[in-house]
Amino acid sequence: MNNLNVITLPDQLYQQLQKLAESENDSIESQVVTLLQKALQEKQQQTETQRRQNVLKVLEESRNRRRLNPADFGLPDSTEMIREDRDR
Repeated sequence: MNNLNVITLPDQLYQQLQKLAESENDSIESQVVTLLQKALQEKQQQTETQRRQNVLKVLEESRNRRRLNPADFGLPDSTEMIREDRDR
C-alpha cells in the first residue's frame, strides 16, 4: 500500500475528519481513504453519465439533421452512376 502525506491541512477540516472518525469508531486515516474512494467513485459515475448523455445528444442531432438531396446542388444521382459503372 502506498503512503500519501498531506503536510498542510486546515484545522477545521482535520477536526471534521476527527469527529467523523470518532463517530464511526474508526481512524482518521481510514476515514480519509473511505472518503477518497467514495469521491472517486462518484466522479467516475458522473463521467460515465456525461459520456452517455453526450452520445445521446449526438444521436438526437443526427436524427434531426435535415436530409439533403444531391440533385438540389446539381450533383449527379449516385444510383445512376453505379448503374453506368456496372453496365461497362
